[in-house]
Formats: sequence, structure tokens, C-alpha cells
Amino acid sequence: MRSTGDGTAAGGPYPLGRGAAAESTPRHRVAAQRAADPEGSADLIGYRGPTACAAAGITYRQLDYWARTGLVEPSVRPAYGSGTQRLYSFRDVVVLKIVKRLLDTGVSLQNIRTAVQHLRTRGLDDLARMTLMSDGATVYECTSPDEVVELLQGGQGVFGIAVGVVWRDVEAALSQLHGERADTGETLVRPNPADELARRRNRAG
Repeated sequence: MRSTGDGTAAGGPYPLGRGAAAESTPRHRVAAQRAADPEGSADLIGYRGPTACAAAGITYRQLDYWARTGLVEPSVRPAYGSGTQRLYSFRDVVVLKIVKRLLDTGVSLQNIRTAVQHLRTRGLDDLARMTLMSDGATVYECTSPDEVVELLQGGQGVFGIAVGVVWRDVEAALSQLHGERADTGETLVRPNPADELARRRNRAG
């Protein structure tokens, strides 16, 4: 049984879009994201804004607005002042692409914000096997085919986003683009996110 965030508990599909997300300053949110990231996805390898936009299929205006409002902030390096380049992690870009798909299907920004906060707390392996379902009002997390069927039978799942598929799409896109090391500023030509994630898991293990 898992808490739905409204004081009740639920087995099976987990509704994510109930209630507005708590606000905090950008620096606090970035720190919280790093603390909730045991696999180290907020690491030294990052992608600049234009690269993140290309991989996620969004405009730079969307990227900038979502960063300024705290919806999806760059976890490798925020923009603290003039001339500072934001750097987004692989995980950030996956979330950006998910947000775009949720918006395109009519999910409210409030519910998306709540869902994004939840995604920040999940490990990389959890994200890779997760499916997000929505009826246009509430976003649900499903971690098994049975949970997806349960939602569809209840008439609640109008569309679904297989996070693993989004993951692979972003991975393929970023493998053709340039990354950057946050500590040295070194440009990485066509870094392979899968290799980097494998190294992180090995270090964690």
C-alpha cells in the first residue's frame, strides 16, 4: 500500500496529481533533488539548454519558463547569474520530455508539477519500468501491466506514457549531441548516456 498524498492509501495504480506541489527557492529544490538521487543522476555530465530542447522536443522558451518557475530545473548546474550556462542531466531531459507529453494531452500544470515532484524522488531503475497513465485530470503511476489494465477497466486511463520508451528516445537523441563536464567545462562529443549510467550504477554498487 502506498500513500496517495491525500491521507489515504492505495494499492495498485498510484495517483500523482492530487494537490499543488509545495514551493521553495530554486537552490533548495536543486539541493533536494540531489539528496533524493542515490544513483547520482545529478552528476558532472550535463547538457546545455539548446541540447536539452533538441532531445526533449521542446522550445527554448518552454525550457526557460519551466526553469524559472521551478517546474523542471537543471540539476547539474543552475543559472545563478548572467553568463552562467544551465546544465541539465540525462534524468532532467527525460522529465522535460515527459512534461511536454503531459501538456500536449491536456493535463493541468498543477497536476504535472505534482507528478514531476514525485518523479524526482524515484530511482533510475524505477523510472525505466514506470508507466504514467492519465484521464486528463489525474496522473497515475503504474509499475506493472496489471495496474495499467486496472486503470483502463475503471475508465481512468485515457492515455499512457511508458517512461522506459521516453528514456530510450532521449538516450538515442543525446548520443548524437554534445555534453559538457560541469567541473572542467570540457565538451564531450556525442557522450553515450547509457555508458555513463552504467558507470554510476557500478560506483553505487
